[in-house]
Amino acid sequence: MPLLSLEPFIFPDDLLDDSPCAEESNGRWWVLHTRPRAEKSLARRLVRLNTPFFLPLYHRRWRSNGRQRDSYNPLFPGYLFFQGSGARLVEVIKTNLVARSLEVKDQFQLHQDLCRVYQLMSAGVPLAPEDRLLPGTWVEITSGPLAGLTGRFLRRGKQSRVFVEVQFLQCGVSVEMEAWSIRPLEG
Repeated sequence: MPLLSLEPFIFPDDLLDDSPCAEESNGRWWVLHTRPRAEKSLARRLVRLNTPFFLPLYHRRWRSNGRQRDSYNPLFPGYLFFQGSGARLVEVIKTNLVARSLEVKDQFQLHQDLCRVYQLMSAGVPLAPEDRLLPGTWVEITSGPLAGLTGRFLRRGKQSRVFVEVQFLQCGVSVEMEAWSIRPLEG
């Protein structure tokens, strides 16, 4: 049983529908750098304020004192993605849970990156945070629940992984894939 059950990590549920008109109607994307370990508290507050946000989480399992523990941790510790106007941003900063807000110049790129991360989360596959951008061949997943998703190919020991990056933060998330289920993309 998790220490804390999975809490809301996206609001509203259709925030990352891949339609550009939904993106424009809610305002622009902002990256909020939170106070230490305040990501989930800020997410709960944003739900109460009826404010659109995305907090990517992953499931972590470990052993402590002979017991198995589970938790849901942020994929990008210290960051939450918020969508809204400048006036709404002022309200969010007043929660005292935000250290600073980062303006996003390339709105389309961030939206696409977040959609891909959300697609990975929705597939229910085990995810691993990656703390830096890594070189690799661009590939497309050809089968399974992630079919059509693109990312970079990585090899970690015997594991084949597909790495999806959030360029704005220069980090990302990877998922283990069988080599037969991916194909290289033409340059």
